[in-house]
Amino acid sequence: MMRYDVVIIGSGLGGLACGAILAKEGYQVCVLEKNKQIGGTLQTFVRDRIIFDSGVHYVGGLDKGQNLYQLFKFLGIMDKMKLRKMDEDVFDAVLFADDPKVYRYAQGYPNFISTLVKDFPEEEAAIRKYCDAIKDVCSKFPLYNLRSGDYFEKVGVLEIDTQTFLESITSNKKLQNVLAGTSLLYAGVPYKTPFYVHALVINSYIESSWRFVDGGSQIARALSKEITSRGGKILKNTKVVKLKEEGGELTYALTENGDRFEAKLFISNVHPHNTLEMTESDMIKKAFRNRLRGLENSISTFYVNIVLKKNSFRYINHNYYYFAENDAWCVLNYTQENWPLGYALFFTASSRNDEYAEGVTLMTYMRYGDVKQWEHTFNTVSNEVSRGEDYEAFKKEKTERLFDLVEKRFPGFRQAVETYYVATPLSVRDYIGTDDGALYGVVKDYREPMRTFISPRTKIPNLFLTGQNLNLHGVLGVTVSAVLTCSEILGTDYMIEKIRHA
Repeated sequence: MMRYDVVIIGSGLGGLACGAILAKEGYQVCVLEKNKQIGGTLQTFVRDRIIFDSGVHYVGGLDKGQNLYQLFKFLGIMDKMKLRKMDEDVFDAVLFADDPKVYRYAQGYPNFISTLVKDFPEEEAAIRKYCDAIKDVCSKFPLYNLRSGDYFEKVGVLEIDTQTFLESITSNKKLQNVLAGTSLLYAGVPYKTPFYVHALVINSYIESSWRFVDGGSQIARALSKEITSRGGKILKNTKVVKLKEEGGELTYALTENGDRFEAKLFISNVHPHNTLEMTESDMIKKAFRNRLRGLENSISTFYVNIVLKKNSFRYINHNYYYFAENDAWCVLNYTQENWPLGYALFFTASSRNDEYAEGVTLMTYMRYGDVKQWEHTFNTVSNEVSRGEDYEAFKKEKTERLFDLVEKRFPGFRQAVETYYVATPLSVRDYIGTDDGALYGVVKDYREPMRTFISPRTKIPNLFLTGQNLNLHGVLGVTVSAVLTCSEILGTDYMIEKIRHA
């Protein structure tokens, strides 16, 4: 039996950030990770000597003084990052099938506005209104702005959806679709996804956009060093199967190997529903368990990670979002016959070559139901199992269809492909631990804002939650969630003060 001050279940960004914060405060921390590699969606993998990200392809808000910069500085990792700033005049490019024009998102609000106004000269007032609204919404979220505040500040901006807002500022359908053009970043659903989700995500990229050179796993490595250098432990291949409450408090975490980890405090970076499924306690009411069980998870993904032939495809320092219809929400509405209806294209940033791309990642949506026939299989690096020839044929057929769509806008792309590696919703499920391979956690709905806000506190006083399902996904969203979780332990004002003066 092992005893610590804090046991953290899951080494995704939320778990590692909580671990680093509490280790700095003198807590003896132990992080338990079921996989061979730490980091959750920060994990990278190497194919043919090329590093690919499993989830984090670019990040915003890392210019000096911006929110993620300050959070990383507070965590002690900002100076450890290898970064490449994306093109100032285009960090994201939005493309539509029947339109040859490339619509550009530029960094910095004045640049963002002037760039879009060139394409929509009659719509300057609407574009300015859009930017003002994003900044106004973001200002209502205290922790996002690294200050203290309360829930009531944001009440007024929770109950409008993104598409309705876009229709309120302009009747120009093309501009509406261009402004919704990065909806794949948050699994956006028209007339459902709250505008605040769109605003919080887009704002940080407009402020500044960056790629991690040689992969985003450097965040996980840097945070793990912050933990272990202060005497903390990170144990891999250690899957927690039970959390046991006795006498009104959680007393231990039990692993599948039968090891017991005791602690004063427990933090779960696992999906809240799965956390409660393994928690043995009458203190968690059935109604609350049912509420979490009833939450809708976001759609999953189909990734193709491509190793390119040497010097065959120039490195492009921005991303592309392509839509097969003149509708930025259309990718969600695919059928088996017309899949895929769009994709995001991300270039890998390598320290070896910044003239030619070594690898690219293609991402599109895929529902868990599309791979459900193979759900009885489980396959990770530490537990390699073949899902069968029919699964391999499924992946190949889907990849060919995706390549056909890419080739339409990028002729010669297929010729540049050396080899490729595919991840489906089952890959996400097995590595990240969500039952249905959900990419962005719990779906947010503007009609029920309170239903999808999950408190880091639970009815068991020494069990806390963290991660992308609490408030917002992504590197920034999850880091803020970790601060929120640790604020419940250390105090919000104390945390804010330490972050601001880091």
